[in-house]
Amino acid sequence: MSKSLLSLAITAAVLSGCSLIPDYQQPQAPVAAQYPQGPAYSPAEAANQAAAEQGWRQFFHDPALQQLIQTALVNNRDLRVAALNIDAYAAQYQIQRADLFPAISATGSGSRQRTPARMSQTGEAAISSQYSATLGISAYELDLFGRVRSLSEQALQTYFSSEEARRSTQISLVASVANAYLTWQADKELLKLTQDTLAAYEESYRLTSRSNEVGVASALDLSQARTSVENARVQLARYTRQVAQDENSLTLLLGTSIPANLPSAQPLSADLLSELPAGLPSELLQRRPDILAAEHNLKAANASIGAARAAFFPSISLTANAGTLSPDMGGLFKGGSGTWSFAPQINIPIFNAGSLRASLDYSKIQKDINVAQYEKSIQTAFQEVSDGLAARQTYNQQLQAQRDFVNANQDYYRLAERRYRIGVDSNLTFLDAQRSLFSAQQALITDRLAQLTSEVNLYKALGGGWNEQGSQKAEVSKEAPPLKLF
Repeated sequence: MSKSLLSLAITAAVLSGCSLIPDYQQPQAPVAAQYPQGPAYSPAEAANQAAAEQGWRQFFHDPALQQLIQTALVNNRDLRVAALNIDAYAAQYQIQRADLFPAISATGSGSRQRTPARMSQTGEAAISSQYSATLGISAYELDLFGRVRSLSEQALQTYFSSEEARRSTQISLVASVANAYLTWQADKELLKLTQDTLAAYEESYRLTSRSNEVGVASALDLSQARTSVENARVQLARYTRQVAQDENSLTLLLGTSIPANLPSAQPLSADLLSELPAGLPSELLQRRPDILAAEHNLKAANASIGAARAAFFPSISLTANAGTLSPDMGGLFKGGSGTWSFAPQINIPIFNAGSLRASLDYSKIQKDINVAQYEKSIQTAFQEVSDGLAARQTYNQQLQAQRDFVNANQDYYRLAERRYRIGVDSNLTFLDAQRSLFSAQQALITDRLAQLTSEVNLYKALGGGWNEQGSQKAEVSKEAPPLKLF
């Protein structure tokens, strides 16, 4: 009994194996071989280490930020959902791949029935019994043209895509936490600057008010001094609100409250980030998880064409069982009680009103859609990296110019204050110097934040943020999940 079933399974495996999946051809990258060159870009340099291999602890120097990223990787709900999606697609692949193997089941049954005398042929009441034990295969499809294998390959590629999606989610999370943290620190610096400026404005207003009382300063001077105070109060309320909202945004990304033992933050002017090599556009195809996910989706669509093609051919399914049958329990496994059945079935498509052709056309269209999405993901990655490279060079120039502008305004403020105190210039010149310095200092903090976030976004665009340490390469598995037989 068991030998016949084993022989049947081996025969089915030998007959299976044909595949109608088209040969996969990776589309050409629709971007240039080099990143843009010009005044906005720094000269290209050889990279000793790809940005994607630079761990986030290596890239981000601030210990407080490192702790926040670690907290987010443990508690963030989006990342948790992405990880669960991998398990879900692994289960779907397991379900689909199981169709490649016969489903063998064992059943046992027993029944007793009483027949009344008037219904019995002998004219007497009778009790009949029947017991059976069966081992069988139910509706197993011989995969002669690879339909089941094509569906299994499609599920496998979808599983690989979900792994890359999880990796992409983690990279985005690391960049989001970094940008949220940097914004929080910038707003705190702007709040501190506003508090100091407000105190200076209030002191200036107090002195101007005293001068007005003795007839030295005019009512216009006093009114101008008051406008500076009120404007600073507006800015104070604004930055107080923004700092609170920044904390709320960061808490959402972390998935928990901000740790109470967070190390002291480094100022924005400190060396917060490592130098980042850009590499070549071709590296994006190997390291950007969204591009890799799009390619796996393309391979899945390619596999679905094989399944649609196989549907045009006959399909054969087998149902068989072997066992023993006896009117009493004692004779269930005695000689002569054996029973078996074998029921092959063949299905030949003859007329389906074009349904199979439409299914094949749909599969081909889906593949074309996935090709376009794959090419778009490459173009998007190329644009993001190019923008980041342009921002790097121009922000360096802009920040240096802004620092020089702040220094010039500080000189202007000191001279205006001295000349106002000794009565050479009016209060209007001094107030203008105060406002110019405050505005220049605000712009310097804002520009520095923009520079840092552009570097973080470039790190993300190059596929960085997956590894924790540069020396530890965390690769995504490209092996199918293990088959669970039971």
